[in-house]
Amino acid sequence: MQSIYDRIESLIKLRGMTKKLFCEELGISTGNLGDWKRGKSTPSTNKLVEISSFFGVSLDWLILGKEQGSFLIKENRSTYLWEECEQANALLSEKEKEFIREYINFTLYKKQQSCDH
Repeated sequence: MQSIYDRIESLIKLRGMTKKLFCEELGISTGNLGDWKRGKSTPSTNKLVEISSFFGVSLDWLILGKEQGSFLIKENRSTYLWEECEQANALLSEKEKEFIREYINFTLYKKQQSCDH
């Protein structure tokens, strides 16, 4: 059975990050990360919320390993689909959808630029 740490580690790898960069981005000491790996401790509730938000995954998946029905990760395109997104998609105009796609791509570009430096 996968632990919370195992799921976090897989997300770090999928994102193409180093564990050190992950710790820096989320304000986690490498010692704490090591304690999570060894099972000496687990992330606080607040930190779990931050991690799930950072990677765009559900708390259910992060904590329990439960899959959401319509949840997909395609890391190369950073496509995350939830029921809410599908519902909103039906209500948005094509112009609004294009604006959102551009904003997401811009945000990912800026994030990548900050990781490269």
